[in-house]
Amino acid sequence: MQIEAAKLIAFDAIAFLFSHDELKDRFLSLSGLSPAEIKNNIESVEFLESILDFFIQFEPDLIALADTIETTPVNIIDAWRSLGGGKGQEW
Repeated sequence: MQIEAAKLIAFDAIAFLFSHDELKDRFLSLSGLSPAEIKNNIESVEFLESILDFFIQFEPDLIALADTIETTPVNIIDAWRSLGGGKGQEW
């Protein structure tokens, strides 16, 4: 997947995340990031990868995201890998 397409999926994931308070609170708690830090890093490839990683770690959230943005979980995983996720985990 091209990096620009992967970034678009990650931006969709951010919109989904911040439209659901429970998800947003869990992400902020687990990441330790403040809303200001998120704003400052919103275009960072590493940050975008971490957003997709958050969804990949819990399948029900991954499926809900995929359904909402009208794609497949595999496509989200491909975007995550395109942004650097899963390095060293090639099977």
